Amino acid sequence: MDYAPIVRPYPVHLVERVTLSDGTAVTIRPIRPEDAAIEQEFVRNLSDESRYFRFSDAVRELSPRMLAHLTRVDYERHLALIAVTDQSGREIQLGVARYVADPDRKRCEFAIAVADEWQRKGLGSRLMEALIAAARAAGMREMYGEVLAGNPKMLEFATRLGFRARVDESDPRVVRVEKTLG
Repeated sequence: MDYAPIVRPYPVHLVERVTLSDGTAVTIRPIRPEDAAIEQEFVRNLSDESRYFRFSDAVRELSPRMLAHLTRVDYERHLALIAVTDQSGREIQLGVARYVADPDRKRCEFAIAVADEWQRKGLGSRLMEALIAAARAAGMREMYGEVLAGNPKMLEFATRLGFRARVDESDPRVVRVEKTLG
């Protein structure tokens, strides 16, 4: 059964303009349902490796159900921040970081993806810093994620952000990264 999340007012206080290391001006903001087209385009344009590391699957295109799940968030239990910029008069998505809270709303799982050509410019760090701040403000005490052991760039990135890493004993192909937010 599909559920319709309770949609809270759009959290304009989370909108921020940032400048990347190459001088590009980017807006980081919460995703909206009307961002479905740019989210779909973003996923289509990821390299096979980036899509695999984000979805642990060979996803080439998001199904309508998955697309609705990723863009129709309630801004409380499920928050997605996207990085966008204007190119040739149209908005394009450069990256996304999201968290989904556990039922107790004290811990949340994160996921992040940055377009291949926008990696190594500080965008992922800016997205994660904004996401961590939003999770703290929402009362989350811990953030965690599952990273494929074969993704050393993501493991290094998480460590730089202060996450602790440990191999999942039930599946050595997965590394669990955790960060206390208190």
